[in-house]
Amino acid sequence: MIRDTYWTPGSAMTKGRTDDIFGLLAALRRNLHRHAELSGQEVDTQALILEFILRHAPAAETVTDLGGTGLAFCYPGRLEGPTVMFRAELDALPIHEATPMQHRSLKPGVSHKCGHDGHMSILAGLGMLLHRQPPRRGRVILLFQPAEETGEGASRIIHDPKFEGLSPDLVFALHNIPGHRAGKILVKSGAFTCASVGMRVRLSGRSAHASHPEQGLSPAAAMCDIMRLLPTLPAATETEGFSLVTLVHVCLGEEAFGTAPGNARILATLRAEKNEDLERLKDRVLETVCRCAREDHLEWTVDWKEYFAAGVNDTTAVQTISLAAAESGLEVVWLTEPFRWSEDFGQFSSKTPGAMFALGAGEEAAPLHSPNYDFPETLIEPGLKVFWNIVDRLLNG
Repeated sequence: MIRDTYWTPGSAMTKGRTDDIFGLLAALRRNLHRHAELSGQEVDTQALILEFILRHAPAAETVTDLGGTGLAFCYPGRLEGPTVMFRAELDALPIHEATPMQHRSLKPGVSHKCGHDGHMSILAGLGMLLHRQPPRRGRVILLFQPAEETGEGASRIIHDPKFEGLSPDLVFALHNIPGHRAGKILVKSGAFTCASVGMRVRLSGRSAHASHPEQGLSPAAAMCDIMRLLPTLPAATETEGFSLVTLVHVCLGEEAFGTAPGNARILATLRAEKNEDLERLKDRVLETVCRCAREDHLEWTVDWKEYFAAGVNDTTAVQTISLAAAESGLEVVWLTEPFRWSEDFGQFSSKTPGAMFALGAGEEAAPLHSPNYDFPETLIEPGLKVFWNIVDRLLNG
């Protein structure tokens, strides 16, 4: 349960001191928001987190430049025990910020529209509590991971030789979710987030003068066929759960009125509840692209980008989250279906038992990846309480 040391008035952590913690974390969140950086470029973000932890939550061990710009902070207990890792994300998105506010992003076209600034602040708050009261046994590792939005960061962390010394026994993370009451905790065992991958199709024919298109080899008809067929493939593919193909971008030829097109590009995102279903869907997509291109005598290539493994939650870890949330006085909702979006936390949970949970961000909150989204700072306290109670249950009992 949540310790009186931190949350009960009149104790060592009085109401005034908890207000001070959340004031610092809110200020950190806004500073991180101002200095939003794209995946793999989180240099200023890394520096801000490192400075904050060194000043307010110094750890027994600090690992820098993990998987690129990643950071890990270790808080050991006095006794032997398991290693429990909590993870947050460093990166922002290539989205222009539409809402004027004092802490708006200083970088045009780059902003925190997925709430990673808030996730980092919650994790930094856990560091503050652990610095003041380390776990009784085992150790806690706070991992700040780069490049989640591209699906590359978790893999880089795992394959970094420095990660071998961190080797968690359990791993946890959260993600805020607009559309649900603020502070509500959403959990699910098994599939929690979908596997996904980006696909870029290139069709190559031969351009010609617009007055004699018959002298060229246009990919227009094949492009339209592929665009029409791709969204229908999930229904025609044998899968065990949800699957989807979403067209995200198309381009035919050049903006030149005198030239009939000789090339085309189609970008789509494939997603499925299970990794193996995603592979089946990829095979069906390749068959379709190949057939359409060959019928029109076109050359074709397909590139795969930004792969995300399905996020699969360990049942015992989810029970721990549920109990920790209940002890925090928060409503817990058990989901019956996984979220459609993807998260590279699945790279961790596929190798180490663990779980991600969702934290309601408000029923009227702007959607994630929206130009108007801004992480609600009122979520810092419930997120921090759940994380702290997970530590308490696993390492202080």
